[in-house]
Amino acid sequence: MAEQLATGNEAPDFTLTNSTGKQVSLTDFRGRKTVLYFYPAASTPGCTTEACDFRDNLNSLKSAGYEVVGISPDPEAKLAKFAGAESLNFPLLSDQDHAVAEAYGAWGEKKNYGKSYEGLIRSTVVLDGEGKVSVAQYNVRATGHVAKLRRDLGID
Repeated sequence: MAEQLATGNEAPDFTLTNSTGKQVSLTDFRGRKTVLYFYPAASTPGCTTEACDFRDNLNSLKSAGYEVVGISPDPEAKLAKFAGAESLNFPLLSDQDHAVAEAYGAWGEKKNYGKSYEGLIRSTVVLDGEGKVSVAQYNVRATGHVAKLRRDLGID
């Protein structure tokens, strides 16, 4: 497991496949501020709440100059179904081997009902236009996270 990222760190580069099968790289977002949010599983209650919250706030985030990208260990077909069912208007990327989540510190030990296991830690990493971390938040709550992130970024 990699260490969690902090403000000022260089964002690890990656290339993943989106919900339509297209390759998407971090370099595709150079010059633009980007919100990368890591979520455990498409179409689950918490992940749906968070994704719809990003969807509903996308215009204000874009107006402030931010792109939004969701990353999960789900296969492309599941992401496509999720994006269609929830009318998601931003890219969802498949990180099936969780290598990107590990590089961003979003994969590690979790506890549920007293049992420990490894899995995706709900996290958000905001990058400036040069690929440096400006905000890194780990173990975020699905409900209310986007509102808190907007406050932290100074977006009304």
